[in-house]
Amino acid sequence: MIRVAAFSDLNRVEDSYKKHFTYERKNGAFTVFKEVVYPTRQDAETALQNDELYICEIENEYMGSIIFSRKQPIDYESINWKYQTDNSKIAIIHLLMVRPSMKGKGIATELIRFAIDLAKEQGCEVIRLDTDEQNIPAVSLYKKMGFEIAEITSMNVGGAIEHKSHLFMERKIIS
Repeated sequence: MIRVAAFSDLNRVEDSYKKHFTYERKNGAFTVFKEVVYPTRQDAETALQNDELYICEIENEYMGSIIFSRKQPIDYESINWKYQTDNSKIAIIHLLMVRPSMKGKGIATELIRFAIDLAKEQGCEVIRLDTDEQNIPAVSLYKKMGFEIAEITSMNVGGAIEHKSHLFMERKIIS
């Protein structure tokens, strides 16, 4: 089940971020995230305050989270998007995170499908996201879910981590 996060979920979201960093230390990094820089509890808390944080649970056990927003980050303004539309018709996916122990079980697919359905319900025409070029699992999943690369350029990830080959992807929403 995917639902809007509550304040009581913040510890579990923060814990999943910490487990992500532990996983990358043991298995090699595939993201440009940096511990205590991005993502942090504060990132989740800000999304929660804006009603943008959603969590996935199975039998009350936390599986992962996603931030679904209707506000495009400033970095998106300079991207040459394929699908041009009014800002009010655009949804954004940020910070999709699945507990490392749940990887490969379809949780990320469900979270993305949820975001696409939510965007459709809200009358959006396009859904956008960005990710690290070297995050092969995420890039593969996004492509499988119908996202296309709009541009590869630099971005200040989380407002704090300079990344030179960042992918900006989008998907047209079919009603």
